[in-house]
Amino acid sequence: MQYAQGKVGRVFVARVEHGDDLLAELKKLAEQESIQAGIFYTIGAMKEASLVAGPKACTRPPETVWRHFDDCREIIGIGTIFEDNGVPALHLHGTLGKGDIALMGCLRGESEVYLVVEVIILELLGTGAIRKFDAASELKMLSFIK
Repeated sequence: MQYAQGKVGRVFVARVEHGDDLLAELKKLAEQESIQAGIFYTIGAMKEASLVAGPKACTRPPETVWRHFDDCREIIGIGTIFEDNGVPALHLHGTLGKGDIALMGCLRGESEVYLVVEVIILELLGTGAIRKFDAASELKMLSFIK
């Protein structure tokens, strides 16, 4: 295990509006406010999105299982922001449900907010945490600047 200690910096409370692209808006906020590292929480509703809902098998690199919905679902999620070559990279896992059906996974690509998604962002300072390409997994993984 690798880890670093840091402190909580600024706290942001955001309302992502109906029709907005959730990840694009959060990335834009991180860029505008120069958030290099953080954790965020989401609660609200999504009209549509695509997500990776696990690997097909436990292999490295993983072969992803994609799911898409466009039927308006509630969302609760938690994510991280860490820079990748100086640009904020978001990693959001969430549960999206409607009625008795729920999807859980990593939101990727374009998405559309339905009504509103409320977001709380806690900036993390002094951790040296970044995203860096990992050849074994073929993913950009959490890493630390020494």
